[in-house]
This record gives sequence, structure tokens and C-alpha cells, in this order.
Amino acid sequence: RVVMFSGLFAFVGRIMLSLIFIVSGALKLSDTSTTSAALTSVGFPTSLALPSILFELIGGIMIALGIFTRITALVFAAFCLLTALLFHSETADATQAAMAMKNIAIAGGFLCLFAYDQKSWSFDSYRMRKRREADARVAETSDHPATGAG
Repeated sequence: RVVMFSGLFAFVGRIMLSLIFIVSGALKLSDTSTTSAALTSVGFPTSLALPSILFELIGGIMIALGIFTRITALVFAAFCLLTALLFHSETADATQAAMAMKNIAIAGGFLCLFAYDQKSWSFDSYRMRKRREADARVAETSDHPATGAG
């Protein structure tokens, strides 16, 4: 019975993973100075603030909608691990250690999403279905050549 709902669970899990990035990106968009300060604290230029915020927001939406899910999940896994390493490496501080573990756990979720073949309720699924239909039409026309040509 659980297998029957695996597509639904994959969809809900995808939404849950994406929400933190969609909400965070949307909130950061209204105040880029905090992101700029965080980036400069680890030696990155402030010019990366807006691109990183847009990455979170747009990437989160892509995960939610299931657009290029596998590659986006892999990129987000790396992003989460780098975030843990660069911004939460002070593990003597309990809050920073918890933030690092949160990012590592989220990266694990994205790696599962990358590995999991279930694409129900996603743009990827729609795109694959359309490709199969087009391939079937091509195969059908090549199997039945026009008659009467001369």
C-alpha cells in the first residue's frame, strides 16, 4: 500500500525540501545587506549576494515544480555542504553546530532526491511523457510507410 503512495510522498518531500530555499530567498530579497555581510565574513565579494539569493529562490522553485530535479538536487546538495563548511564551521558553538548538521541533513535529502527515480507530479515527468508520445508517433509512422507512392 505504501508503494501506491510513493509518488505522493516524493512530491510532498520535494515541496518540503524546497520551502526553506523559497522562503529564505524571498526574505533575503527584501534585505540583501545581511547576505552581503555573511559573504564578506568568509572572504567572498558582496556582488555575490544577489546571485546567491536568486539561486536559492529560483532553485527552490525548480525543485518544487520538479524542473531538472536531479541536477538541481545535486547542485543544492553541494550548496548545503559548502554552506555548512563555510558559514557554520564553528562547531564549538552549539548553534553553529546545529546549523551545520541541518545543512548536512538537507544535503542528504537532496542526494536522496537525486538518486530517487520517482518523478510523479513534476515538470520532468510531463516532459518525459511528451517525449515518449513523440517517439511513439515517429515509430508509428516509420512502421506504416505510406502506400501508393510511386
